[in-house]
Amino acid sequence: MDIWPKCKTTLFCIIYFFSCIAYAAPKADIYPSKPIRIIVSYAPGGPIDTAARIIGEKLSVELGQAVTIENKSGGNAVIGTLYAAKATPDGYTLLLAAPAHTANPSLSKTATYDPVKDFSPIILINVQPLFVVVPTTLGINKLPELIALLKANPGKFNYGSSGSGGPQHLMGEMFKTATDTQITHIPYRGAAPASVALLSGETQVSFSTPTNTINYIKTGQLKALAVSTASRTQLAPEVPTLAESGLPNFNYSSWAGLLAPSGTDKAIIQRLNLAMNKVLNSKDVQDKFAVQGSEVVGGTPEEFTKFLVLDVNRSTKIIKDNNIQID
Repeated sequence: MDIWPKCKTTLFCIIYFFSCIAYAAPKADIYPSKPIRIIVSYAPGGPIDTAARIIGEKLSVELGQAVTIENKSGGNAVIGTLYAAKATPDGYTLLLAAPAHTANPSLSKTATYDPVKDFSPIILINVQPLFVVVPTTLGINKLPELIALLKANPGKFNYGSSGSGGPQHLMGEMFKTATDTQITHIPYRGAAPASVALLSGETQVSFSTPTNTINYIKTGQLKALAVSTASRTQLAPEVPTLAESGLPNFNYSSWAGLLAPSGTDKAIIQRLNLAMNKVLNSKDVQDKFAVQGSEVVGGTPEEFTKFLVLDVNRSTKIIKDNNIQID
């Protein structure tokens, strides 16, 4: 709109012009001025929900505003992800994403989002190994024993996951390919219910993060046969890697990262990134993640963007190679 004809004096024009600029300018300099929501696309109790609650309290202190966790599970994390993608890009609705974030667009027609372009990456929070876990009642103590059992009984055993296309599912398919075995995949609405299914005998194998299994491993209810990463985890140093157990070059991990809707002001992204790096540098936070078997990462939004692009490519290849579809 042409405002100049409405100006009766030069002074009025100047005042009006700069007031328009001030009104239109992003309020990044006073961000945040109200509570912030972190959307978790999974049920409470799983590793992503746990990660959100670990950072939420500390981030609230850093930003001087309440940070609440809102669980919107369902649709293999698509429901919560689409909700966050469509939120107003003002920095007050964020998404704590996990590997399903980069896998879903290749898996489902309902995942109508681009995992990179439709979001403004803030920071990679942590990476976490996965255990190959079985119930102690199965009587298996080493990975070669499990592989032999699966080969002798093709299609007769089940493995559970936190949802189709999630890290547990993708690793399960990688494991099947690497071992030339057949295991039936059963998806659940989160990692916690998948662990319950394993304990009850509904499933017999799991590729699970330590968050939901380490306590059961310590009490002897579950047996960890191998860990997915290139090196052993300090959380359970006695558990060998998959490579050490006869599957060379097998290296896979889960992750969690913080995103905002695309179009969020860069100054707000930088404010959040700075605050999150301070949170992740806290010994208290690092210790809490260590208990979960996670390694804190941190870094810049640009580094997280590159990570997301690489993970999209990796997930897409696994999905294509194993012909995985959920609808």
